[in-house]
Amino acid sequence: MEGGKEKPEQLSAEGASFLEQGIGLLFSRWSALQMAVSDNWGGGDSIMKSQNLAAEVLSWFTHSKEAVLYIDDLEDILDESMISLFNTEIEDNSIEEIAEKLMVMHEECLQGNYNSIQILKDDVPITVNLPHIRQEAAGDDEDEDESEAMVVENPGPRARVDEPKAPEVDEEGWTIVGSRRGGNGRRN
Repeated sequence: MEGGKEKPEQLSAEGASFLEQGIGLLFSRWSALQMAVSDNWGGGDSIMKSQNLAAEVLSWFTHSKEAVLYIDDLEDILDESMISLFNTEIEDNSIEEIAEKLMVMHEECLQGNYNSIQILKDDVPITVNLPHIRQEAAGDDEDEDESEAMVVENPGPRARVDEPKAPEVDEEGWTIVGSRRGGNGRRN
């Protein structure tokens, strides 16, 4: 410990390579991101934007100068990127789920444990219809060039899909979105 600041633990080259694969695998199974890419919500270069997001997340893990990486910071990166790159707001807690899986994956890679990534490699993704995800126009008819936003509602456990509740809409037709997190503290 030098100057009161602890140096962050670094991934080995092998660990970084596995983490990169794991990020790609998780992102390829993240339905909200895949819908945004397949429907070109980020424009014609949506695929490249998703690849850049994966590279940004990898860089955050591998080049951070912070001694401790906080999950809240990773959630913010994912949330802000989905909004800025794909004009998409995620409300189904998948950002938190993806961030948690990435943090666990990073910790495992630091320890040379690549089992969770191997499980992802071996697992064949199942394509399902996602009734809890839909895209809505964000403006009035007079303003059709307004960006579009994606509303993702939490369907509950995978075994059942709850009836989606009607989103709260203001007088201009915008969907009102509450805070993603209720707590003020940081998690790591």
